[in-house]
Amino acid sequence: MGAPLSTRSAQVIDLETVRQRQQARKCLVRLAPELDGLEMVYQLAASPDTYYGLPILAWGLREDGNVVGLVPWMESLVACHELDSHESGVFIGYRDPETDEIFDLPPDHKYDELTAAASYFEYESSGDITLIQQLPDTLGTHALCMNHPNAPWYMKPVYGWRLYSDGNIEAVLADEQKATMTPILLGDACLYDAHSQHQTVYFFQRHIANRILEEDPATLEALAMMVVPSSDSP
Repeated sequence: MGAPLSTRSAQVIDLETVRQRQQARKCLVRLAPELDGLEMVYQLAASPDTYYGLPILAWGLREDGNVVGLVPWMESLVACHELDSHESGVFIGYRDPETDEIFDLPPDHKYDELTAAASYFEYESSGDITLIQQLPDTLGTHALCMNHPNAPWYMKPVYGWRLYSDGNIEAVLADEQKATMTPILLGDACLYDAHSQHQTVYFFQRHIANRILEEDPATLEALAMMVVPSSDSP
């Protein structure tokens, strides 16, 4: 015999609404630059016995109160602990080069710095997407910009990063033809958001970017395999 049906009305759960709320809690609300040389440590499946270090650009405070390390990676500025690809990299931890200490969580002083700044610069949400914060790029990051697979690509230095009220972060590039002063600084009229003018953007560390600009054969071959879609793709 089956169990008797409840006389209470069923509660309808909108899973899409739940997903959007969870995603919103991961939105970044404040950034702090990393100025002490702390690194992200990651590992590749191709070199299981080797650990790699990548300087951290910044730390971000999320809506849910968590702090994450941020690095330019592939097509965006990503949270270190979310790297989980054996081909491109798996997050191992954070590293202090001064002591060689590797730790799992962001340092407490960055949490204190970010929460204090977020409290001081408390943002009042509105229906419009607005610019909350600009952060200079201190790593020499470069962006490879493409507007069509068969069109020429451009390698441009990243001058900074813009955090918007919807949690989106955009790389800041320059139209050098419109620059009126040097050096180019955040706030100059010649700067623009990368995706406002380029369909596809890939980010590279300074030394890799210079190999691409120097047309190093091995680097260009690896680049072609990464950015050119396969013939089987639709």
